[in-house]
Amino acid sequence: MAIERANLLNMANLSIKGLIESALSFGRTLDSDYAPLQQFFVVMEHCLKHGLKVKKSFLGHNKSLWGPLELVEKLCPEAGEVVASVRDLPGLKTPLGRARAWLRLAMMQKKLADYLRCLMIRKDLLSEFYEDTALIMEEEGAVIVGLLVGLNVIDANLCVKGEDLDSLVGVIDFSFYLKNDEENSGCCERDGQIAAILDQKNYVEELNRQLNSTVNGLQGRVDTLEKANTKLIEEVIILFHVRQNLYRSALSTHWEVESDLLAQVGMKHEMELAMKLLEKDVHEKQDALISLREQLEEVKAINVEMFRKLQGSEDGLKHKSEMMGRLEEKTNQITAAMKRMEQRYNFLSANCHFLSG
Repeated sequence: MAIERANLLNMANLSIKGLIESALSFGRTLDSDYAPLQQFFVVMEHCLKHGLKVKKSFLGHNKSLWGPLELVEKLCPEAGEVVASVRDLPGLKTPLGRARAWLRLAMMQKKLADYLRCLMIRKDLLSEFYEDTALIMEEEGAVIVGLLVGLNVIDANLCVKGEDLDSLVGVIDFSFYLKNDEENSGCCERDGQIAAILDQKNYVEELNRQLNSTVNGLQGRVDTLEKANTKLIEEVIILFHVRQNLYRSALSTHWEVESDLLAQVGMKHEMELAMKLLEKDVHEKQDALISLREQLEEVKAINVEMFRKLQGSEDGLKHKSEMMGRLEEKTNQITAAMKRMEQRYNFLSANCHFLSG
């Protein structure tokens, strides 16, 4: 089995290098009739069939290559389109025909190496279809996948729909790999150029993958930051409106308090002025009352004196009686005025006490 794997690896190496070399000189775009490309698919078919387990059915024993290739759809979502296209192709009746169509579509998609790499990683699933010593289960399979990366420089335009892939004979034509010494020396130089191109391409592809991964990560961070920024802006707007409302409320309260304070200050000034006026009026009334009392005392003294004179002088009794009547009338008027003054004084005193309280 090791010798078979080594031979298949050498054939795959020669086939891939020859295909790349001829494609570079041919113009890179290949079609289904291109013989080196046909031989490449035959070699790949033999490599994938190596170590494939025989499955029993009602029709006998057969090796189904389509089974493991169909698994790629589950392992690599990008392969779903290829598998769906193979299932939809008309005229394919056998699993081998579908496997051949899958190889051609993956080749056109430039994903053949990627799909097979995804498949080879899951050896736990491959063990259902392959023996442990199969090429795809050993290191030779990984080497072939590495060689397949170089085919990404080739553009293939293959018509799968009209090709009879079920009955195609998969025989390796070794005449493609029998070359003379001059061709071999030229091939070595071209192989070096191809290897350099492939190395550059692999580097660019790896760099592109890293850049895509970085871009995706940065895009995710940008999306997260945009969402966070949008949320912060909304929160800032809400806080601004709340602060503006609080400011308006505080300003309104300030003006109301200031207005009340001014009103209270005005009322205080008015009360102080009224108190001063009342005190002045009370003092004036007190002075007038004292003056009236003095006048009353004088009148009383005059009355007493006149009464005495009236008793002592009978001659002037009539005259004195008349004077007494006038004096009594005047006394009554003064007494009434004093009562009115006392009432007014009491009223003013009560107002003063009320305002002072």
